[in-house]
Amino acid sequence: MAQSRILFIDSVHPILKNELESMGFECHWHVDHSQEQIQAEIADYVGVVIRSKFPMNREMIDRAKQLRFIARSGAGMENIDVEYAREKGIHLFNSPEGNRDAVGEQAVGMLLSLMQNLRQADQQVRQGIWDREGNRGIELMGRHVGLIGYGNMGQAFARRLSGFGVKTLAYDKYKKEYSDSFATEATLNELFVKAEVISFHVPQTDETIYYLDDDFVSSMENPFFLINTARGKVVQTDALVRGLQSGKILGACLDVLEYESSSFGDIFQLEMPDAMKYLIESDRVILSPHVAGWTVESYEKLSTFLAEKVRNAIKEDPDWIPGLA
Repeated sequence: MAQSRILFIDSVHPILKNELESMGFECHWHVDHSQEQIQAEIADYVGVVIRSKFPMNREMIDRAKQLRFIARSGAGMENIDVEYAREKGIHLFNSPEGNRDAVGEQAVGMLLSLMQNLRQADQQVRQGIWDREGNRGIELMGRHVGLIGYGNMGQAFARRLSGFGVKTLAYDKYKKEYSDSFATEATLNELFVKAEVISFHVPQTDETIYYLDDDFVSSMENPFFLINTARGKVVQTDALVRGLQSGKILGACLDVLEYESSSFGDIFQLEMPDAMKYLIESDRVILSPHVAGWTVESYEKLSTFLAEKVRNAIKEDPDWIPGLA
């Protein structure tokens, strides 16, 4: 029946399709369709599965006359008009639990690589350069690490930091009494005063765009390392470059970039901003192509968690999806 159809707009692990079909849904895998094609056919579906390919904005939601849920494989919801979807009674599912471990591990890996000069040392040895003094690293142990955002990703990072003998401080504007054995609840001002590493774990919203700007950098009392595995626009690249040039920012680990589009790689097809050129040429910057949550294991877990959430919603309200077999 039309009421139980699900449209896959983006490719995800096939376990999600299999699980949804086992619940009685009819799944259509249209990941190669254009935005115009999706707009023309979305009215026939009760659910859609997306990543970041197309925006689920008001226009798209209005076309989806039967839509009961949007399943976002991943954590970020910035390509969905969340408020409007909820006004329409549309359930929103995402799966930050699926890639939090991958993000935590990558954040640690990038930070250690930067502090121990591993990328530079590797390149030099391959060129026959044996520079031990020039590659003398600094230790993470005993330092204050400040986390901005203490949800799934922040907690996963804090858990992995716990074996390094650091003092982890977490600031989360929307939570209270969240200290645990891995991090201590702190104010933003405490992070400004104590932190020697800052790591962002926040979604992209109007409030978090350019969270790190010149004022943020100048508010930090200590020179610091920066990690951003959240969203590119959380960090203003021009401010980051100025911080690197002044020495206030000791180094940066960036899995995401301000200049990313939904198709990610387009950044290299356009005229590159001077700030981006600086990052590429700097030996104090570690870059990766938005893969912190993109492991073999997380690919499956992202879909598994989404399937579980849809299944639980059906259990709570068996009449939620009309016509479900």
